[in-house]
Amino acid sequence: MTITGDRAAPGSHSPAKTRVSPPGRRLLDSAAARSLLAIVLATVALFLVSAVLAPQSVGAGAISAMLPFAAILAVVALGQTLVVQQSGIDLSVPGAFSLAVVIVARLSAGGDTTAIVVAVAVALAATAVAGLVNGLIITYLRVTPIVATLGMNALLLGAVWAVSEGAARRIPSGLSTSLGGSVLGVPVTVLVALVLTAVIAVVVKRTAAGRRFEVVGASERVAAAAGIRRHGYVLFAYSGAAALYGLGGVLLTGIVNTPGITEGNAYLLPSVAAVVLGGTSLRGGKGNIVASLVAALFFTQVDRLVSTLGLSYGIQIIVQALALALGVAFHSGSLGRRRRGAATSTPADDEPEPESSPTTGTVPTPAVSEPTRTTR
Repeated sequence: MTITGDRAAPGSHSPAKTRVSPPGRRLLDSAAARSLLAIVLATVALFLVSAVLAPQSVGAGAISAMLPFAAILAVVALGQTLVVQQSGIDLSVPGAFSLAVVIVARLSAGGDTTAIVVAVAVALAATAVAGLVNGLIITYLRVTPIVATLGMNALLLGAVWAVSEGAARRIPSGLSTSLGGSVLGVPVTVLVALVLTAVIAVVVKRTAAGRRFEVVGASERVAAAAGIRRHGYVLFAYSGAAALYGLGGVLLTGIVNTPGITEGNAYLLPSVAAVVLGGTSLRGGKGNIVASLVAALFFTQVDRLVSTLGLSYGIQIIVQALALALGVAFHSGSLGRRRRGAATSTPADDEPEPESSPTTGTVPTPAVSEPTRTTR
């Protein structure tokens, strides 16, 4: 429902104009909703094209085999989304992912439940600590995220070779049974990705801490003016992201019997591309968690289509790079149009919606000035 009134003239006592947009219109007008709609439509179109060019790539068996890998990419993309929301980018994905794989493969060799639990815990803890170190270097030493995470990736890859001794190990059947199984016909990896997406989306979008997280990423100066300490949120972003990369590696060990020691190399470019194509700005601030998950499905199906058509791995990389470039161009163009529209609009036609306070989650009440009276 839309409620409108008359705008008060200067110096008059008539009520000010009140404009309330319909909930559906406000939802569709938001940048996040447009990005989500765009990637959903692109994914639907991709599956339709796949059905025409390679029908076997969208069969029931092909879809059931593709979804676990899409879920793993989604988990990794969720971590990258958190980092990008803090105006950064994480190049340590390959090292963290691969380190989790080799830790699980080595420590769970006994095959019993205790060994598997310990292996998973050590893998997640090791990657989370690596991410925490990334955050400390970036926040306290003021090293740029690209340099810090690239150096950390080199250290992690060295650890991968040290732990694995340069050889891939077979995963025990107990891990494959638990992580590679399904619940009510839904793969465990898919359930994990869906639950994580829902939890992170609610925390970031529906809590005061999440709104502060977005404010810190959008502008360090604004966050400081609001009394928000930046360092804790950056540390959380990088540590949490690295733990999600490690979780992706753990999930992979449940569906691949003998994973290689460099499995993480295949997840760096797709994770960044999924974040960008999902609508999260590389400038930081607000992210689109659900769209990152859908974009992960999009890129996984692209890989399946290219493989089914018999094209080389190089073509897959080119397609991912093109999708990343198109995503950047699309969202940069949308941002430019919004800025030009805001610059040319008048207050009467483009009155901003009140925003929630990042610290309290309440909507501030606009101040109403009394008309000036002149006495003689």
